[in-house]
Amino acid sequence: MDNWDDLRIFLAVARDESLSAAGRRLRMDAATVGRRVARLEESLGAPLFAKSPQGYALTEAGSRLVRFAEEAEQAASQASEALVGRAEGLSGQFRIGAPDGCANFLLPQVCARIADDNPDLDVQIVALPRVVNLSRREADMAIAVSPPSAGRLVVQKVTDYRLHLAASDEYLAAHAPITTLDDLKGHRAIGYIPDMIFDKELDYLGELGVERVPLASNSVAVQFHWLQQGAGLGIVHDFAMPTAPGLRYVLREAISLTRSFFLVRHADDRRLERQTRFAEALVAGMREELTRLELLAERAGAPD
Repeated sequence: MDNWDDLRIFLAVARDESLSAAGRRLRMDAATVGRRVARLEESLGAPLFAKSPQGYALTEAGSRLVRFAEEAEQAASQASEALVGRAEGLSGQFRIGAPDGCANFLLPQVCARIADDNPDLDVQIVALPRVVNLSRREADMAIAVSPPSAGRLVVQKVTDYRLHLAASDEYLAAHAPITTLDDLKGHRAIGYIPDMIFDKELDYLGELGVERVPLASNSVAVQFHWLQQGAGLGIVHDFAMPTAPGLRYVLREAISLTRSFFLVRHADDRRLERQTRFAEALVAGMREELTRLELLAERAGAPD
């Protein structure tokens, strides 16, 4: 094995299970990645991957090497921090994975403020309709609505948030007043595609006993646009309400949900002072912004 760079390329292929995907991550062409992997296998005298139509799967030797490669990755990161020292501000890149609602309506303003305070910092938000895989380094850290129970991860509760049933002024004006739960019968529901709900905490309509969702999407943003267009009734994050003055709460006292956000990090990253500082800023910013938005929602939602 010649150097850390060989292990870095090996890890990218192990995480992405593809030469082309690893190449995009590393900003190399796939052929170069393949040659570097072959060179590493030759130097070690053992195949590290088994190639199949599904991609590159780790062999037994490859699986053993992953642990040592990840330790080398952590050592390289810590060495970099030690040489640079604690700067006044944060720099470099951070990638955050988050569910659609958080990624669209909460994280943008939080991350923009962190970037304002740290001009040399690059922040990337990955909005995914599924759980972010930190083991494959899809992101440096992730926001989740349920604390993961498997993997070498560190989980920190960020804050609780609230959700309520809502509809547009246009929709409510076109239908009879909704004053009781029985009045909801016959109204068109907007929500998640039932078989694509990746976390039980997102099954809002199921919790309310709604069996049919005529307008459904795996994207919160799509659901939100339907509501704004007067297409039906749906559950909305309170922190999203200030962005849509035309939406109103419906049966706010009777239908009220509370969920939580959790910050999830790889266990080894706790030793990285730079990442810890960013995580602290992110958590503090999320708590502050969510409080601000939910207070605005009290007015924007015009409680029924």
